[in-house]
Amino acid sequence: MICAIGNPVFDDIRTPWVHTDGRVLSGCSTNAALAYAKLGGQTAMVGNVGDNERPGLERHLRRCGIDYHLGRSPESGGFKLDYDDRGNRELTVLGIAEPIAEIPPRYFDCDALLFGPILQETTAGLIREVRAKYDGLMFLDPQGLLRRHVNGSIEHFCPKGIEDIVGLFDYVKPNELETEVLTGIDPRKDVRAAAKKIKSWGPKVVIVTLAELGSVIYDGEEFIDIPPYAVHAADPTGAGDTYAGGFLFAHLGGADLEAAGRFASCTSSIMIEQTGPDFTLERAEVLRRAATLPVPAPAIPQ
Repeated sequence: MICAIGNPVFDDIRTPWVHTDGRVLSGCSTNAALAYAKLGGQTAMVGNVGDNERPGLERHLRRCGIDYHLGRSPESGGFKLDYDDRGNRELTVLGIAEPIAEIPPRYFDCDALLFGPILQETTAGLIREVRAKYDGLMFLDPQGLLRRHVNGSIEHFCPKGIEDIVGLFDYVKPNELETEVLTGIDPRKDVRAAAKKIKSWGPKVVIVTLAELGSVIYDGEEFIDIPPYAVHAADPTGAGDTYAGGFLFAHLGGADLEAAGRFASCTSSIMIEQTGPDFTLERAEVLRRAATLPVPAPAIPQ
């Protein structure tokens, strides 16, 4: 069982190909939990939500078989996401939920804790407190640690002391923008140098995702290039989130880093063909796609 930690959000998503009808459930930890559950894994989720969205969210999580602890907040978090035809996006804040105060002790029996904050809701103090109590695998998608709210929009920044926080995790998975924010290195120019820098802060494994170029996994000894499964990305929202869910599902099930990365890549490919929380995800289709990925993987620019 995994527990995904981070506030759910309710987003208005606009791409050149799709436009949601109002706000839909999303969020880093939420999408990762949904993917893990749809693949057949036991899943829990911790976050805060406003009373207006709570009943629908609880129904959805129960329908997906996800255990949950939802704290109360004056409002639910959410963004308006506007994508251009290259997948770049602009985020406008629609709501901000309260920070997460604690993780219920029952979740410390999980096989892994996946931190996927959206906007500073998992504080450094909370992360340190959890690490002191929990000796299992901790996985970080750092996106929400690197965002701040400025006049209704989102600004990316590198917080002071982030190296120490990253070092508390076993696995860290930034995307290309987050990698550059963390390290000052453009991973499309030198992904190995960027991964090495993050690895030097203490995590056991660094995973850098690079959109259409695939991803790179680094364990301190070997760089593993993971190719993408090429599809039409109707909605890139949740690509990295479901990558994380797919990776943990495979890796906790016994897959090595390369096999878990290939499974994760194909999990993500299914998500971006769809939009919203009711995406279809079947383990058999993930495995079918993973079996077709090239071996060895194509080289990612160094």
